[in-house]
Amino acid sequence: MVKTTFLAAVLCCGFAPAQSSLNVASKIVASANGFLNSLDEAQRSKVLFEFNDAAQRMKWSNLPTTMVPRAGLKMGDLSATQRKAAMDLLASALSKRGYEKVLAIVEGDETLKVAEGGRGGMFGRDLFYISLLGKPSLKEPWMLQFGGHHLALNITIVGADGILTPSLTAAQPAKYTVDGKTVRPLGAENDKAFALINALDEGQRKQAILNYKVADLVLGPGKDGKTIQPEGIKCSAMNAGQQTMLLDLVSEWAGIVNEQAAAARMAEIKANLSATWFAWSGPTTNGTPAYYRIQGPALVIEYAPQPLGGDPTMHIHTIYRDPTNDYGKKSVGH
Repeated sequence: MVKTTFLAAVLCCGFAPAQSSLNVASKIVASANGFLNSLDEAQRSKVLFEFNDAAQRMKWSNLPTTMVPRAGLKMGDLSATQRKAAMDLLASALSKRGYEKVLAIVEGDETLKVAEGGRGGMFGRDLFYISLLGKPSLKEPWMLQFGGHHLALNITIVGADGILTPSLTAAQPAKYTVDGKTVRPLGAENDKAFALINALDEGQRKQAILNYKVADLVLGPGKDGKTIQPEGIKCSAMNAGQQTMLLDLVSEWAGIVNEQAAAARMAEIKANLSATWFAWSGPTTNGTPAYYRIQGPALVIEYAPQPLGGDPTMHIHTIYRDPTNDYGKKSVGH
């Protein structure tokens, strides 16, 4: 077990490497091959799947791995060297802030394990899994999966393109302390949303706030292919400043992937902005639990506080989808 937390390394030493727009694909492939080369034959047979393995592609969840088993290699079964190679691969595919967010989620699950007294071996940084679908390639599509309780990253890689949908980021506890520093893995997702709903005028808020309660993810795990009608306020009814705030909020998900892929994704979302909707359910005072959804032609984001465990603001689920391109279907034709 690695005793120095990856999160502490980030907070203290800036461990997460910044991504360059140059040679992104070759860096990711090199990191993937470095990870594979650190494994023995039996481990490689566990971590590698066919790219078109639909069952493995959809084997992700918000629930603990004891409740929904994952496939691939468990982080707790890797040596320190192998574990570092796995995290180096993840860092190469993500942006600096995206990588830090993922580490904060993982470390939050370790905090939950300690708080629960290790109950049932359900939580902790050792219970996250990594798998590769297809062989790392500069030209052919392949996929990196990393996740466990409260995290599921499905990154389809086609050249330098990184398609992060569908992915789930969540946090419990949503606020904790490491080495005297307060960590809020999804703090920006919360604060930017409350800033936006309160930047709307009274008429706009009446459009945005739903007349019924939404308490959980509508398009969460197991809901692939499901569609819902957009609700709330259309972004074309927002002013330029409000639209900028919404795009900044969206970037908390779209910006998790490496900077080059994130820039392309944000350009796509911005191009569809006039047909994008923002819906809210719950109070509008920051510090209270509220659900929201951002939905456009190629985008669904949901943010849903959970009552399980007591304070819903301390237990957050979110989903990030592209109904046109989940699992890179538009890019790879599957």
